[in-house]
Amino acid sequence: MTTREERAESEASVGSSRMQAGAGLALVRLTIGAMFVWVFFENLGKGLYTPSGYAQLINNYIRQGHAPAVWKSVMALMASHAQMAAPLQAATEISLGILLVLGLLTRPAALVACAYLASLWISEWGTAWIWELLVPVLASLALVVGRAGRTWGIDARLARTRPNSQWW
Repeated sequence: MTTREERAESEASVGSSRMQAGAGLALVRLTIGAMFVWVFFENLGKGLYTPSGYAQLINNYIRQGHAPAVWKSVMALMASHAQMAAPLQAATEISLGILLVLGLLTRPAALVACAYLASLWISEWGTAWIWELLVPVLASLALVVGRAGRTWGIDARLARTRPNSQWW
């Protein structure tokens, strides 16, 4: 093979690897997004977006969990403002789910998802298996780093007009 042919083959191999990595991240994005949509409807059915249902859940985390005291005080504040916090949590969960499934504004949505899931992870210390939320936290971070909306997402179209934007 000539140098030109070798270079073309190498570039094709790199392009193929990028496509596979993009597809892998897109699958993770779709999974995390579907998880948020599923949790929204599950929590809606359980009444956890009502002020009383929300406050009861948060107070249970405070009593049963092993989160740091400062975090428990934040949770107590949220429980005492459940009238506002419950619908805010509902809106956050369904919005993140939809944005991630669509691949729209994936990087900021995944960053918010990472922070949100990390806060839930801390809240659930001692009440759930430690990896239950830690894996989605880190998967959400990977979506930010890997620009996961650029494969099978609306962000791919947006990136054509502004490829250097940090939003997608």
